[in-house]
Amino acid sequence: MIKRLQRKFVVIAAVCLLIVEFTIIGGINGVNIYQTNKNADDLLNIIIENDGRFPEFDPKGMKHDKPQDNSDSASPPESKKPDKHRGFNEETKYQTRYFVVYADSNGEITKVDTGHVAAVSSSQAIEYGKSVLDSGKTAGTSGNYRYKTGDTDKGKIIVFMDCRSDSATKNRFLLVSCAIGAAGYILVCLLIIIFSKRAIRPVVESFEKQKRFITDAGHEIKTPLAIISANTEVLEMVSEPNQWTVSIKNQITRLNGLLKELLSLAKMEEEKPALTMADFNISDAVYDAASPFTTLAETKGKKLTIDVANGLSYHGDEGAIRQLVSILTENAVKYADEDGEIAVKLFTSHNGKETDLEVSNTCKEPPQGDLTKLFDRFYRDDSSRSRSKGEKKGGYGIGLSIAQAIVRSHKSKISCKAENGMMIFTAQLK
Repeated sequence: MIKRLQRKFVVIAAVCLLIVEFTIIGGINGVNIYQTNKNADDLLNIIIENDGRFPEFDPKGMKHDKPQDNSDSASPPESKKPDKHRGFNEETKYQTRYFVVYADSNGEITKVDTGHVAAVSSSQAIEYGKSVLDSGKTAGTSGNYRYKTGDTDKGKIIVFMDCRSDSATKNRFLLVSCAIGAAGYILVCLLIIIFSKRAIRPVVESFEKQKRFITDAGHEIKTPLAIISANTEVLEMVSEPNQWTVSIKNQITRLNGLLKELLSLAKMEEEKPALTMADFNISDAVYDAASPFTTLAETKGKKLTIDVANGLSYHGDEGAIRQLVSILTENAVKYADEDGEIAVKLFTSHNGKETDLEVSNTCKEPPQGDLTKLFDRFYRDDSSRSRSKGEKKGGYGIGLSIAQAIVRSHKSKISCKAENGMMIFTAQLK
């Protein structure tokens, strides 16, 4: 149980860390890709706004296509002021590789400008332009180029920018961030594994004290019970048995049964329970363990049917499996409705890798809420599992806890469900 708790702690911490890592790395790369694309789009907008040319940089925020001539009375054409936040500087026009395609209002290409790129010829530029015009898109990516279209007085302008360097940078950043994130994740997981014992130490100490208390209390209570039982027998020898002595003996029997099951549960929850694993005929074991309850069911006006597949073999502790069948069958007989039906089935699962033990009983008012609580020690559902005045169902509320411990000691699973007026317990034995 302690190792299982430690594994759960490590798994939960590792999953939470993985989610955080994915969020951080994904967020950083998402922002990086968005910012890179935005910078490219800003440069494309500058080129489009300046009719396919990069403007001259002016530190004061103004740029001109050519030096101003004071002798000319007419003012030279002045380009638009660039946005200072676009990363535009003195070297931008020399670092940016691009080509421009011009088209008229009818969509016919009239001119191309490939003077700012070496990898594309005029004929290739025309093909790129036709592809964009045919697609009807105003922005996007075509091969190694990011493009954007704009409108002019004479038609359309399409600017293609070489983004190979940006793509390589984005990919490199993604790989580096993933590598660093993976290394950090592995390192933190190792630290979690190393320090997990310290994290769950208070729970472990509490569990150990609980087991020690159960064991010590069990041994301490045995002696007083034995004395009370002996004194009761002496009283019955001196005088005739009466309702008081009978009640005392019934309560002694009940307490002895409770102590036996508590000690059995504590033993099953040890890290390495003393189980004798061997191959045995589980079909015979299940039938033999369930058959004695047929008479008990009949005396209560209930019907027990046993449907066991013949010749099934299983590797495990035969005694523990027989105890599992007894606990589940007794539980079903005890809590089945009046004139109800109980069924014990053993069969091979659909995948052929498991042997399923299924014990069911009719139940008009099944427990409500989380049915996994039925496996908690001393748990009783108020509506259908508590003792009523009309029928003393007995039990201590730890039988199903022992059943769960047996199944887990065989590295298997047990579950419970309520459907169609039936309570069904299924042990998937691997």
